[in-house]
Amino acid sequence: MIGPCPASRRDVIKFVGGGLAWPISARAQSSARIPTIGVLWHAGSADQEEPYFGALRRGLEELGYVDGRSVHMLHRFPNEKDELFRSMAAELVASNPDVLVGAAGGASFLKAATSTIPIVFMLVVDALEIKLVDSLSRPGGNLTGPSLSTFALVQKRFQLLRDIIPNISKVGLLISANEPGTPFAEKVVRDITRSMGLVLGLYEVRRPEDLEPLFREMVGAQIEGLVLSGSGLLYQQREVIFRLAIANRLPTVSWSKETLVSGALISYGADLVELVRHAAPYIDKILRGAKPSELPVEEPTSYNYGVNLKTAKLIGIDLPQSVYARADELIE
Repeated sequence: MIGPCPASRRDVIKFVGGGLAWPISARAQSSARIPTIGVLWHAGSADQEEPYFGALRRGLEELGYVDGRSVHMLHRFPNEKDELFRSMAAELVASNPDVLVGAAGGASFLKAATSTIPIVFMLVVDALEIKLVDSLSRPGGNLTGPSLSTFALVQKRFQLLRDIIPNISKVGLLISANEPGTPFAEKVVRDITRSMGLVLGLYEVRRPEDLEPLFREMVGAQIEGLVLSGSGLLYQQREVIFRLAIANRLPTVSWSKETLVSGALISYGADLVELVRHAAPYIDKILRGAKPSELPVEEPTSYNYGVNLKTAKLIGIDLPQSVYARADELIE
């Protein structure tokens, strides 16, 4: 059974530690020179990055940083292509910004491109495990930001699959092979599913064209439920993924409210829009002289649980009332 719901949809996300609590009151820039912020996203355009693109903009505006007036924003969109990640990271570093911001896998490319310009990461999982920082309390280098943790989230998602299908035995994990944290995430998932007595199938996506063959493999392997590991590539391809899952009547548990709206059966994870907005206070503190090495990495302590009843109907699954009674998000 599912325990008490960890967060209300009206709650503002809370983070471990208190040093970066927000909102912070807006302030005017004291210098005639406005700072430059370079952002390396992961998708192909600002529209594809919504709602996160807008969340970062709003978070900065709340602190007094308005693009074109009090700050100059440089946005780059590599469209999930490694060669573009590398070239755009180098381009942003060459522009000599005051702060760099890396979304998801973009943070690792920025780290490889500079060891001196401050970098704030966002939408990053397991910052310590993928070696973006030396420790969570004292990052130690030129990177810091809000991060997520794999273990507790993945364990909960597989438990939610078991709540939906009590006798489930074969489960799948759909994961991007391109993310720096993939080897660690796969090890965590193997350990969790083994402890739960589940047979695991790992399905790695390298490019969008992999998805249809992978779903055919899942059907052939008689996978009964699928957990999605959050990544830029899977977010970009979410409509395709859930179309294939629904067509194959495969229950899915995903990582965010945004994927729930796109067709996931269940979602469980942090409020990623608020997580992106929480990058803004890091940027602000650095622009005012703080060192990234001394700004602790903070993790959310509240999570959002959602159920898509429309998807349940489409795949022909009768959800127990206990599965959706305590949901923060309910799509009917």
